Amino acid sequence: MGTLVICRRFFKKMCGSTAQSNCYRRPGNELFANRSSCLVQVRSESTETKPTVRPKDPVTHKQLAVFGEYVAEMLPKYVQQVQVTCYNELEVMIHPDGVVPVLTFLRDHTNAQFRNMIDLTAVDIPSRQNRFEIVYNLLSLRYNSRIRLKTYTDELTPVDSAVSVHNAANWYEREVWDMYGVFFANHPDLRRILTDYGFEGHPFRKDFPLSGFVEVRYDDEVKRVVAEPVELAQEFRKFDLNSPWEVFPAHRETKAPELPAGEKPADK
Repeated sequence: MGTLVICRRFFKKMCGSTAQSNCYRRPGNELFANRSSCLVQVRSESTETKPTVRPKDPVTHKQLAVFGEYVAEMLPKYVQQVQVTCYNELEVMIHPDGVVPVLTFLRDHTNAQFRNMIDLTAVDIPSRQNRFEIVYNLLSLRYNSRIRLKTYTDELTPVDSAVSVHNAANWYEREVWDMYGVFFANHPDLRRILTDYGFEGHPFRKDFPLSGFVEVRYDDEVKRVVAEPVELAQEFRKFDLNSPWEVFPAHRETKAPELPAGEKPADK
């Protein structure tokens, strides 16, 4: 096994002496004679503040930009926009008809090898004509790289299911259908996965009310759980608008009447 060189460093803060290092040799199969000896890793301390965000890497940024251009050249029919974020993340915006072809290309191409679907989610932006943005997060273990695909749709237009390319998309698409109401065509089992049976609406939509439509409670009379429309009963409250703390013009103090010249205000 040879010999192992162990360096012991004693610091002034620990033992009160000048920092020094002692090296000795021992056979590889012998036990430590002194168990108090240990390997100490010296770290240089600096006063610089370390930012919490990842710094921008120009080399990685350029490599991702080149690969994004390569994908756009290989699939010009489906790729609509390519961008690299400030955190060195590649995003590719594609047409809804290109979900399966683009995912297949990124999975099987030699220079891509994005064989793992990490996540599939959606974003609701009601101000857009196509209010839903579908996001696919892919990982390439071979090249240690990630890519984010984005496409769009509305409430009525379906999107092709990605289950035929990535089996992991099965439950992801069920979750998006349950929360946002995005329909995925050719899905083997598209049904709700998080909400209860008979749930109305899709909770993650921006127009979904905070209280919901139906409340579930236990009815002591029938001895079972029942679902009823939401009732927010509230006692009648009368608001007194003549409050001294109001700042509206009607509640401001009136001006004092003006006295004729030469008159003095009467003493109270």
